[in-house]
Amino acid sequence: MKRLLTILAILAGNAVYAQNIFKAVIKDDDTKKPLTGASAVITSLKIGATADTAGNIMINNIPNGKVEITFSFVGYISKDMTIDFPKENGGKSIEISLEPLAGELAEVRVQTTRTNQNLSDIPTRIEALPQEELDEKGTMRPGDIKMLLGETTGIQVQQTSAVSSTANYKIQGLDSRYTQLLKDGMPLYQGFSGGLSLLQISPLDLKQVEFIKGSASTLYGGGAIAGLVNLISKTPEDKPELTLLLNGNSAKGTDADGYYSQKWQHIGTTIFGSYNYNGAYAPAGTDFTAIPKTNRFTINPKVFFYINDKDSGWVGLNGTYENRLGGDVQVVDGKPDDLHQYFEQNKTYRFSTQLSFTHKIDTSSQINFKNTIGYFDRSLSEPDYEFKGKQTSSYSEVNYVEHSKKFNWVLGADLLTDNLSVPPPMSYLSYSINTLGGFVQNTYKASSFFSLETGLRLDYNTPAPINKSSGIFLLPRINGLFKWDKHFTSRVGGGLGYKMPTIFSDQTEEQGFRDIQPVNIANLKAEQSYGLNADVNYRNAIGDAVVNINQLFFYTLVNDPLLLENNIYANAPGHLTTSGAETNLKLFIDNLGIYLGYTYTDTKRDINGVTTVQPLTPKNRISTDVTYEVENSFRAGIEGFYNSEQLLSDGTTGRCFWTFGMLVQKMWTHFDIFINAENLTDQRQTRWGSIYTGTITDPVFKDIYAPLDGAVVNVGIRLKLE
Repeated sequence: MKRLLTILAILAGNAVYAQNIFKAVIKDDDTKKPLTGASAVITSLKIGATADTAGNIMINNIPNGKVEITFSFVGYISKDMTIDFPKENGGKSIEISLEPLAGELAEVRVQTTRTNQNLSDIPTRIEALPQEELDEKGTMRPGDIKMLLGETTGIQVQQTSAVSSTANYKIQGLDSRYTQLLKDGMPLYQGFSGGLSLLQISPLDLKQVEFIKGSASTLYGGGAIAGLVNLISKTPEDKPELTLLLNGNSAKGTDADGYYSQKWQHIGTTIFGSYNYNGAYAPAGTDFTAIPKTNRFTINPKVFFYINDKDSGWVGLNGTYENRLGGDVQVVDGKPDDLHQYFEQNKTYRFSTQLSFTHKIDTSSQINFKNTIGYFDRSLSEPDYEFKGKQTSSYSEVNYVEHSKKFNWVLGADLLTDNLSVPPPMSYLSYSINTLGGFVQNTYKASSFFSLETGLRLDYNTPAPINKSSGIFLLPRINGLFKWDKHFTSRVGGGLGYKMPTIFSDQTEEQGFRDIQPVNIANLKAEQSYGLNADVNYRNAIGDAVVNINQLFFYTLVNDPLLLENNIYANAPGHLTTSGAETNLKLFIDNLGIYLGYTYTDTKRDINGVTTVQPLTPKNRISTDVTYEVENSFRAGIEGFYNSEQLLSDGTTGRCFWTFGMLVQKMWTHFDIFINAENLTDQRQTRWGSIYTGTITDPVFKDIYAPLDGAVVNVGIRLKLE
């Protein structure tokens, strides 16, 4: 009996000795912040643990021998580790770093609502393209943001010149005149420069792009009936950065961009400069340039001040010169004759200043001031015709922001001035508009389930339109955020908007302002709108995969739309409506990302009781993208885009088409090389018929609804030093 008890005691002692303890702290690989709620699981033993607020985990009762531990967290790449117990260092804690899944479930803070909140906590529906996605888009089209916007669900880039490549963008089927393009929350690219702006902005110095689709006039005043795009610039980081990008393409284009930033104790700087050149390019068999001969220089230096813990700010300058010559290829090449005479030349000078200053009152409140003054000089020349104009504008804003556990408040005022000066004999097109506005925004976090955001803007315009003789517009908006559980969220909201009458639209840009009659604001109505949208978002991690599905529904009504008929602007007796849906699906599985987007748009005019379809608005658009990426090492992707048939302004119908692209990029520590191909199947409107009527000497161009440049391949290198 004693011998049996001794044997049992020895076995029990060995069993106790064989039970090991594993300790670790789980952190984000980039930020080194602890990942509260991360898990560590030993599947073979059916045991595991969850990280506490400091990221610490502890697993008990692990027997001797090799075991595989799986570490995981929502939005991060899982990691497997094999450990042989007992460990040499005993029960000492080890550090486990998990890498975020690219572009998904990361904390994204947005600036467009002025509150600098996390995207997931804002009731207003905002979409954001973060830095890593901009880096990818920047290798596809380094010289402009035309592709960046055109590949976004719900946004359509509309070419306004067949030979100069000028283009505007539409949101949810509404013309570009109903949208705003902002840079750091300031309107730098409006009015006379609208048709050229997308082509004169390089993405290299951007850290984020934010989109609001639907009524946003309460946020930034008139003109944001369809929504807005806010380009957010990079700021200096603790580590200096020098990035150089060189790119060439098969359509005779060359880009050379440079960006430098550095931050010291009380001062910092960013400097962006670029030179973009394109030779006159026309695909085989075409008479006119698909891409004009272009020379553009851009310089944008900024100085940042960190005066103390409470006061900071920055000042910046932006200068751009561009000479864009398109038309008959023989004319652009300097060989005109009696038959070949047509050309279209845009010479532009852009100069603007920016100022931003922030004073922190305490940890929960601050005062912000920003200002921009812009000057844009444009000369548009065609045979026997020239249109010149100088647009000077300014925007100033002061706001007060306060954060608390339940409430976020923004109170502010802004002043917008817009002046167009046109020399004789077309000086009758000159105008001056001033808008003084006041606004208040509130976000109320009622519970972990529901947040409510409300806003109210009061604008005073001079001169005043006929339907608002006081010049005063009152614009309310309301948005609600419902967090049903950790996977389902929903946003519902809407608001009012308006647009003051001006001569600028896609139509006037298309005809080069030729024969346009002046706009007398006192004799016209301002367009007023009502907009609604609602979405449902599902987000979940399933094993190593993360899925995100967003379904949006939208509706906007614009009363008394301003239409151009026989070169005269007039308010049409009726309304314009756009309604539809956007579907976005994103799936990330380890290094593989799959994206599918679908937009249904139904835009109609109801004039004098007669309903017609809005021209140049495809009802169905599809975008797809499959990307394989090893972070900081390799990226390869293919993409496809579909546009359905669309009504043209001459009553004919433009055909449907698919375009496909491909990108391969290899990254090292200090440089990348990339090759990108667009429109691989060479879908071109010029392959399906002539793009003009009349003669080659005096052409009348048709609507441009499909690519003109065809298949284009670009190759480049990006050098990055930190």
